[in-house]
This record gives sequence, structure tokens and C-alpha cells, in this order.
Amino acid sequence: MTVMSARNPRTGELDYEFVVSSRADIAAEAARLRAAQPAWEALGPEDRAQVLLRFADAVEAAAPQLAEALAIDTGRHAIAAIEVDGLARSLRRWAERGPALIAGLDREAKPSASPGFEIRADYTAFPLFGAIAPWNFPIVLSHIDAVPALMAGCAALVKPSEVTPRFVEPMLEVLAQVPELPLAYVMGGADVGQALIEEVDYICFTGSTATGKKVAEAAARQLIPANLELGGKDPMIVTANADPEWAARIALRSSIVATGQACQSIERIFVAREIAEPFLAALADAAKAVAITFPDPRKGHIGPFIFPSQGQKVQEQIDDALARGARVLSGGRVENLDGGVYLRPTVMADVSSDMAVMQEETFGPVLPVTVFDDLEQAVVQANNTDYGLSAAVLAGSTAEAAKIGMQLEAGAISLQDGALTSMVSDATNHSRKASGLGPSRMGDEGLLRFLRRRAIIIQTGEALPIDAYREGQNS
Repeated sequence: MTVMSARNPRTGELDYEFVVSSRADIAAEAARLRAAQPAWEALGPEDRAQVLLRFADAVEAAAPQLAEALAIDTGRHAIAAIEVDGLARSLRRWAERGPALIAGLDREAKPSASPGFEIRADYTAFPLFGAIAPWNFPIVLSHIDAVPALMAGCAALVKPSEVTPRFVEPMLEVLAQVPELPLAYVMGGADVGQALIEEVDYICFTGSTATGKKVAEAAARQLIPANLELGGKDPMIVTANADPEWAARIALRSSIVATGQACQSIERIFVAREIAEPFLAALADAAKAVAITFPDPRKGHIGPFIFPSQGQKVQEQIDDALARGARVLSGGRVENLDGGVYLRPTVMADVSSDMAVMQEETFGPVLPVTVFDDLEQAVVQANNTDYGLSAAVLAGSTAEAAKIGMQLEAGAISLQDGALTSMVSDATNHSRKASGLGPSRMGDEGLLRFLRRRAIIIQTGEALPIDAYREGQNS
């Protein structure tokens, strides 16, 4: 038996242990779920929805225990409670939307383009869905794909991050109240993720682009679909017609919520020169007013880095920018406080496109600001990235913002606000470049991707005799 330890991001101590799932454990769990899946799919969407609603009730009843475990793992109390509530809301959303969506699928027979035939469609779920989740939003991202997969009729096997595993223990008590739900967890690191891929029929991965490529390669070897939600380097364009103080408030929130440890965080800001001075002043003042949640974890705005090495990476990006001529207007120095690693919101001016903070994913509360004179060039700079997850535009009007947003190479564009994909779950979008692969997890496609279409081809006339293929009959 192998045991792993998890670190408390507030104390730096390894104060939690869990048993790593062996390959035999993973295979046995996968076999159990596969055996349960036909009956689960046969329930039909209405009855599956009722089970998801019971699961939502059980999650809400256990919310204090789930949130407390999550708060220890992430160092965040308010967001931990929001995550638990988000899971319950996701279950209710799909329970409400799923039956009508599945019932509305086209199953009517239609004439084929080939004379004498009719065709209709049938739909079946992938038997066993698998997910490999990251550490930044442990409960939400462990279930964001699993819930619609379950609604579609799949069984689901999830590997939460080994960095933030504590919620699984109270969640197993919740699952015991809905024994017919074919959902299970396997625990461990990269080798457990690899073994999971070898057992499932569809894999969803949320995490870094580098690891996502490895997941895609492993899925290709298994000839299974891989749905990847990867990194981002989201830009925000602020035009000359935007109110600078309004824009600064939105930019700050969009960049630093959850300590910037979110794929949809704004990581590059481009502001028109006409309002650059008041914008930067307002942004720096607002950033300085933000409090870290130390020493009281229940007071303040942003908590510690969940993964301590992330703090070191962010500091390296800041130092690189300073060495190349950038200026820090607020924050700028990672702090180790009683074992926790913190960074106060860091506003940077005089940044250039060659700096690491403008090219590499930061995943921290850093706001590098570039001043532009030409809007077309600002769009070019915003698109000058390997990523294409999401983006934002703040302008004098929605019409002005939309005209600019349509030029940005990203899967979701927030207009007159930022990072809206964290608030809006029904906007179907497809990532660009190195930010992802596969169907959207948002909108109706979030469920429909888990249903395979089967073609039913009906002969409506006389079947051809073998003589129709006799050689020489037309010579």
C-alpha cells in the first residue's frame, strides 16, 4: 500500500495522508462502474435526473464538511463554500436541462439521399467516462464534466488532484446516500492518471498545456476521445472611451480572484494611452487596498498559493520583467508567512511583449499593463500568444466592445466585464491554439458530447440480389 501526503497551503505542513489507488484498484473500480452503467443508462433521462437531484440534496446537507475540507486544501473559505454550492447548482441545472435535451434529439426516420433507403438516428452514452482534475478548483473541476456525463448515461471515474484530495473523504459519505449513482474516485499522481486513461472510453482533462499534450498522446494510444481544457494567457483591451476607474475595478477583480489561480484570469491588460494614467492610478490604488487572508483566514480577499512552487514561478516572472525595465506599482514580492506563500496584487507598468510575464501563463495575482496608441496594434498584441482560452474588452459601449472582441482569437469573449466564463455556464465555446481540444464543456454541447450517434439504415424496397454484382452483366 502506497500513501501520499498533502500540504496545507497556510502552514506549509504535510498534514494529510491518503492511500494511492493501485492499478488493480483502478481496474476493479472501472469494472464495477462498467457493470453498473447499463442499468444506469436504462433508467432513462427523467429517472437519472431524479438521482442527480438527490445527490444535490446530499451535497447541500454536507456542505459544511465539504467546504471545510476544501478550505484546508486551498486556503480559501469563501470560494470553498462557493465551490460546494456550485456543484449542487450544476447537478440541478443538468437535472433540469438534460431530459429535455436528450428527448429533443432527432430520431425520426428520413429519406436517404440514396434512393430506396431511410435513415434515422439512435444515441448511446459512452460507457465509462474519466476525468483528471486540477488543484485550483478541486470540487468544481472534478465534477464539471462528470455531472453532464452522468446525466447522459455514462458511468464516471474521477481522479482529483493529489495536491487537493481532502474533499473526497466527506464526498464518499455523500455518495453513500445515492448508491445507484455510478460515480467513483481514484487517488494519486500522474501514474494513476495514466492508468485511468487506459480504463475509460472518454477522457476529460483540465490543467496545463504541457500535461494536456501527454494526456492527448495517451488517449490516442487508447483510441478514445480526449477533451482538454488547458492553459490561458487571457488579454483585456481597454479603449479610450472606457471610464478608467470602472475599467480598473473590473480588471482587478478579473485578474486576482482566487489569487489569480484560474485559467480564465486576465493576465495581460492593454489600455489606450488617452486614459492610461488615470487607469493605472486607479488600478494601483485598488490593488493596494486588497487584503490577503493572513493572519485571519476568514478576513481579506485573496489567500495563499495552493501549490507553493507556483509562487516561485510567479516571482521569477516579476523579476524578469523588472530586469527588463518594467515598473511595479503595487505588490511585487512573494511573502512566506507562517509557512503560507502569498502575493499581494501586483500591478506592473512599462511591460513589453518579450517578457515572460507577457508570454507564459502566470497563474497568480499579477496585472501587467501595456499602453497602446493604435487599437489595431493592440489587437495584434492581444493575439500574440500561444493561448486562446478567453479574452475581454472594456469600451465606451457594448457595440464598440463587440467590434473589437470579434477580432480576438479566443473561445469566449467577455464584453464590458472580464472572466465571465466563471459565472456563465451555458455559453458554448471552443478554445483556440494551445488552450484546449475537443467539444465545449459549456452549453448544451457539454452533455451532447457524451452521446454517440448510431445510424439506423432501413431498406424500404427490394434488397439487391447477388446477381447485381455479377461480372460482365453490362458488357
